[in-house]
Amino acid sequence: MKKNFVEELRWRGMLAQMMPGTEELLQRETVSAYLGTDPTADSLHIGHLCGIMMLRHLQHCGHRPIILVGGATGMIGDPSGKSQERNLLDADTLYHNQEAIKAQVARFLNFDDSLPNPALMVNNYDWMRQFTFLDFAREVGKHITVNYMMAKESVQKRLNGEAHDGLSFTEFTYQLLQGYDFLYLYQHHGVKLQLGGNDQWGNMTTGTELIRRILGTNQEVEAYALTCPLITKADGTKFGKTESGNIWLDPKRTSPYRFYQFWLNVSDADAERYIKIFTSLDKDTIDSLIDEHRTDPGRRTLQRRLAEEVTVLVHGQQALQAAQDASAILFGKSTKESLTRLDEETLLDVFEGVPQYTLSRSELGKPAVELFTTPDVQIFPSRGEMRKLTQGGGVSVNKERLDTFDRTITADDLIDDKFILVQRGKKNYYLVIVK
Repeated sequence: MKKNFVEELRWRGMLAQMMPGTEELLQRETVSAYLGTDPTADSLHIGHLCGIMMLRHLQHCGHRPIILVGGATGMIGDPSGKSQERNLLDADTLYHNQEAIKAQVARFLNFDDSLPNPALMVNNYDWMRQFTFLDFAREVGKHITVNYMMAKESVQKRLNGEAHDGLSFTEFTYQLLQGYDFLYLYQHHGVKLQLGGNDQWGNMTTGTELIRRILGTNQEVEAYALTCPLITKADGTKFGKTESGNIWLDPKRTSPYRFYQFWLNVSDADAERYIKIFTSLDKDTIDSLIDEHRTDPGRRTLQRRLAEEVTVLVHGQQALQAAQDASAILFGKSTKESLTRLDEETLLDVFEGVPQYTLSRSELGKPAVELFTTPDVQIFPSRGEMRKLTQGGGVSVNKERLDTFDRTITADDLIDDKFILVQRGKKNYYLVIVK
């Protein structure tokens, strides 16, 4: 007996809507299901993770996951939930983005063909590029009325929205193109289920309707749709965005340290929801973690386990260890060795927000008390203050206690040949950038 995919989503809080008969289909047979994503960037961000985790759970429940990269639809832009039309991308950019996304998705899904249900990645550009406008109008467009398309909530929102920008014909055709994707996959890969975010419900049901109208007269049609809810924070605000923008899966866009810190800093209420949605931990384990966390919230048991699980899934065990080591530099005991292991991007992420000073390289070779009390690098208000703190063991340079206040600072003290980290007391850090 296969694990119940719908029940798995339900207890995790990942089920919004599904068409009647969906659960019965999934219990009756091994189902191929797909989820689409537009390659509008060369990385997914954590806003995509709920959908990707749906595919991951689907595969764990014995079904076949298919990820569709919208090389064709990505050239148009989907009006669902958007207030304006997307910028259109050229074919070379879309291909680059697709390859980057494929590498990221491979961390979540198993593409091994020796499995009975290997994951598959497809690109709708492969079947849309030879489709002429006249062919599309004749073979697809005639089956769905404008009235049907106009009734969709996503279309109505754009037509009646406050911006009054209207809806271009290009965008209006998007639901037909997405509907045709489902028809194509139904015919060529036996796909009977489309997964997606709840904002996609209108486009997804257009696909089931298109299959029914084109194929339903000659055969028994089984095409279904299932959505996950829009993930928000407990206060109702948008999930996955920070002051600096999206939290990306690409380590070049969001460092593993910053990624780890995002999950570590979510609220208690959000941690209880997110650990169900964004990890593969089973119900008993999660229930136990929730109980442990509620007994002593100050230990942040849920946030720590959540951050560990998601960081390993996206970046790997080594990146998690590096992120934890980096966190310990600010919030725990660490050594100069752990500081020197940081790459420049992570070091700057760790010390974002701490006072930073610029020092000319020609100033190296002078005593610490002279360098760190000048108007340009005024870490200490006076030489006397620095002398007193140093003698009391309260000053460190690069996580090593400064024994004498007049010790010479040289190029050997530089981290990555560029940085000096000065610590005054237990919690006051200062980053000196040598140029």
